[in-house]
Amino acid sequence: MKILVTGGAGFIGSAYIRYLISTKEHQILNVDKLTYAGSLESLKGIENNNSYSFKQLDICDYLTLKDEILGFEPNLIVHFAAESHVDRSIDGPSEFIQTNILGTYNLLEISRLVHKLNAESGRYFMFHHVSTDEVYGDLELDDPKFSEDNCYKPSSPYSASKASSDHLVRAWSRTFNLPAVISNCSNNYGPFQFPEKLIPVVINSVLQNKSIPVYGNGLQIRDWLYVDDHVRALYLVGTEGKFGQTYNIGGNNEIKNIDLIKIICRYLDIKIPNPDSNSNYENLIKFVEDRAGHDRRYAIDSSKIMQDLSWKPLETFDTGIIKTIDWYLDNLSWVNRVMKNNYNGNRLGVSKL
Repeated sequence: MKILVTGGAGFIGSAYIRYLISTKEHQILNVDKLTYAGSLESLKGIENNNSYSFKQLDICDYLTLKDEILGFEPNLIVHFAAESHVDRSIDGPSEFIQTNILGTYNLLEISRLVHKLNAESGRYFMFHHVSTDEVYGDLELDDPKFSEDNCYKPSSPYSASKASSDHLVRAWSRTFNLPAVISNCSNNYGPFQFPEKLIPVVINSVLQNKSIPVYGNGLQIRDWLYVDDHVRALYLVGTEGKFGQTYNIGGNNEIKNIDLIKIICRYLDIKIPNPDSNSNYENLIKFVEDRAGHDRRYAIDSSKIMQDLSWKPLETFDTGIIKTIDWYLDNLSWVNRVMKNNYNGNRLGVSKL
């Protein structure tokens, strides 16, 4: 097949492309604007592969995007491209509205043209929209996990923009008979994740002997999914998922933020002991002002994708977090370059007015 990936220089998108190149035989076109969170360094190992090509494009540029996509004639469009950091959406919602809503609209309109051309020649086509569990809002401790039938109750500008794009995909699928699927995932972690996210923040804080910021009381619960498990699921959704369906993808690893931070600190205590032998890294933990509208708990019910597409995660949280920490320790030069050029580590998302 010909697979077009939007946002393929980002964390999950690049992992998806690396998975395709290493395990499948498809032609891949990666379309990415290369914002602060996108880095082609995550694709250095495959950039010269004959099955891979890259175009620097903004999905909000409809005409240029249309020409590129129609010229490529994809069988599958996998749409990762999005502004994704909740804190940034609080400080500046506009980019989230533009990219996540307008950009998705542009891709849907172009996909209608691609589908028509493919249908005329009897070729397969699917539009796969990659979304988040945050569209469902949050859960109380005794609530059942999010299923595909949960109502949407987004809490942040980020999750509201992703909920909006999900609704657009469903509307285009139903109104225009566009073959489309949606996947909603829990919190991803693993190699090449941008340093503003929680796990790399903790690792980098320890390495720099800086305080580890914990929002509020740290009791917020997230379901953690190793990125390589996620991309295997995404391939199944895009190639075997049923037209018009939604698939929830989770790691079945519900952990309080404060416990996650302590797990990382304890592993680093062993891996790179603190020069101060009388101190451990948990002493760096500092509770800070909570995020506005901070969701309490996310938890994904993955039973549908497990039953319908025979997927299950291969990594436990214990194995996945060790792989992740070790990768960051082995790739400090990448972390330093990314932080130097695109991220100064300052707190975002504290404005409430």
